[in-house]
Amino acid sequence: MKKDSVSKSASVFEMSGVPPMKQVIPLGLQHVVAAIVGVVTPAILVSSTVGLSAPDKTFLIQVSLLITAVATLVQVFGVGPIGARLPVVMGVSFAYVPTLLAIGGQYDLPTIFGAQIVGGLVAIVFGIFLKQLRVFFPPMVTGTVIFTIGLSLYPTAVRYMAGGTVTYENFPAFGSWKYWLVAMVTFAVVIFCSHFTKGVLKLASILAGIIVGYALALCMGLVNFSAVGQAGLLQVPVPLKFGIKFVPAACVSMAVMYVVNSVQTIGDLTSTTMGDLDREPTDKELTGGIICQGTASIVGAFFGGLPTASYSQNVGIVTVNKVVNRTVFGLAAAIMLVAGFVPKFSAVLTTIPHCVIGGATLSVFATITMTGIRMIASAGLTPRNTAVVGLSVALGVGVTQVSGSLAGFPEWVNTVFGSSSVVIATLMAIILNLILPKEGKQ
Repeated sequence: MKKDSVSKSASVFEMSGVPPMKQVIPLGLQHVVAAIVGVVTPAILVSSTVGLSAPDKTFLIQVSLLITAVATLVQVFGVGPIGARLPVVMGVSFAYVPTLLAIGGQYDLPTIFGAQIVGGLVAIVFGIFLKQLRVFFPPMVTGTVIFTIGLSLYPTAVRYMAGGTVTYENFPAFGSWKYWLVAMVTFAVVIFCSHFTKGVLKLASILAGIIVGYALALCMGLVNFSAVGQAGLLQVPVPLKFGIKFVPAACVSMAVMYVVNSVQTIGDLTSTTMGDLDREPTDKELTGGIICQGTASIVGAFFGGLPTASYSQNVGIVTVNKVVNRTVFGLAAAIMLVAGFVPKFSAVLTTIPHCVIGGATLSVFATITMTGIRMIASAGLTPRNTAVVGLSVALGVGVTQVSGSLAGFPEWVNTVFGSSSVVIATLMAIILNLILPKEGKQ
């Protein structure tokens, strides 16, 4: 009986215990490769916008890896009241990129970090009072948020499949058949391993797809190693390297984004527990998770790291393979921590072509969307509920699909509401859920 207990505690499907490393290593690597592009790309985009030099750009990327590693460790294992203690990857997030680029383009990098500190404080306050605020986020509203997150990620997956946003000399143009071939082969391998294999290969289907896709891309000359040659061997972060400035308009914009992304974190944590643990997250888990998000962002601002949030693509992986063991996520964080100190190592990870990442994550984003639908369905598809969900998603997705639809408003309105379908859909779902009469009370 004792032997069975030990065996169960060491399963990758249980949060506690240390499973065999032959299972932990591929599953941990899978989370690294799924997150790596999302970790480094915001730093690349912001660096270009604010005009950083090549060494400073490298520094920003390295700190992004370090902050992601530390935030994930704290989120998974917890430090006092900080951290949800759930299998969730936290890191520098795409969700803030439109706002970061707007602030960076109008001001500078120190202004971004100042606004980030204010936003982090807002997230911490939101987390502390979450128990009182959770009434505004029933399963139907949270399901709408998760559903919209999944929809909003589809264009990212397709953009990556078509070649991504980064082009190199002598590489095919965006939309080339070469990119699509690699992406579809990667996608096919993921689907095959997910549904036609067993054991570790089934659990690490995303990693298997990326390995095959990477090998094919390498044979087709689609892998760029220039970053590896230029990267150094060791780099340690320096506090306040870029400085910090506080600009009211930038702080307000970032504060709004942190509230919205706190709701997204609620959605990701709920998706994790609903999809893998068959329960909703507790108030303590949600509070700790959001406080971790805010704290990591504040600490990151002092070292040159950009805003953090939960990683929906990694949540999707957990939802697909049901692997929730903390050791797997600890290994993933440790790999990114090493990458953060060793630029050569992180540069190797960034050689994975965008088309490979896109082909590997498309099924993940689809799983996120379907998790949202399942939560919405659990609340009942009544006329009132379908109106709340349908109208919220329609307005959120519609506004972001029409370029310039908010052109008549101040720039900050377009920055906050016109760049993310999740923002509008979340706010609309909350408002409609409050004002529409309950069934039987019309």
